Amino acid sequence: MPSFQEQVLQHRQRYLAAVDYSGFSPAEAAKILAYGAPVGARVEHHQQLDRCMNRLQELMAAAEAKGDVLAAGTVVLADTLSSSLGRFERQWHAPLGGIWLTVAWPDILLPEFSRLLPFAAGLACCRTVRQYGVDAWLKWVNDLLVQQRKIAGILCTTVLRPNKDRYHLLGIGLNANNQDFPAALQHNAISLAKVLGRQVDLTELAGKLLAELSWAIGLLHYDEELALRENLTCEEGRASLLLTAWRQMSDTVGRQVEYGFDVQKEPLWQARAVDLDPCGGLIMELEDGSKVTEYSGEIVY
Repeated sequence: MPSFQEQVLQHRQRYLAAVDYSGFSPAEAAKILAYGAPVGARVEHHQQLDRCMNRLQELMAAAEAKGDVLAAGTVVLADTLSSSLGRFERQWHAPLGGIWLTVAWPDILLPEFSRLLPFAAGLACCRTVRQYGVDAWLKWVNDLLVQQRKIAGILCTTVLRPNKDRYHLLGIGLNANNQDFPAALQHNAISLAKVLGRQVDLTELAGKLLAELSWAIGLLHYDEELALRENLTCEEGRASLLLTAWRQMSDTVGRQVEYGFDVQKEPLWQARAVDLDPCGGLIMELEDGSKVTEYSGEIVY
């Protein structure tokens, strides 16, 4: 019988051929998929880890000791995580039954595009969950909600290696078959199995997610290609294909929000989210009618 990672890769290959690329010509779709092809080219699976990001850095160190580099798109998956953390060092509940993975992506994008990697990861998660007929929505900048509860979260961090190589680590936690949550999360979290009323095949789900990550990261690279060809930046108002797709799957615009860098500890203000700017910043209208745009931090509805 194929191993867990072999099954994941088989599903990835099957769903890559079925990715929805409506709105793009066959030539454009082929280019986008080629850009994202390294995602999941190597998958390492563990029954338990402390953090997938830590394991990826071990793999980086091992490659560097041989005078090599970690392959772009390397993925580490774990059945459970013992020391998983979300944003601002918040503990992340990662029991058996969920999808817990991290993708290593080399720092080969221009800065204005590399900072959109969290949007690419969010778009991939949302498209994956929607394949199950579930009404999922993205909350700026890195949460996926179903029935106003969190079904997935994303943590993106950048590491600089001793050899000066830089990687972006895209950590994704997706509640799949896990349905028991700590008391603090019971009213704020939900899982795919809870919504569907049945268990899902984790290898198939992971394969679908990797296929969608290939598409979304490839789309980001294609965005960069077009920007360089047009000699335009987001600051000059260039519309991003990735952000356009992300906005269509987000319910943030129009919502009353509370904003803060770490909003749980120190909320800064209440506002109405009015738009997303071409660089991914959230434009908010304050109570006095003035507007502010933020590129980091977080919101709660």
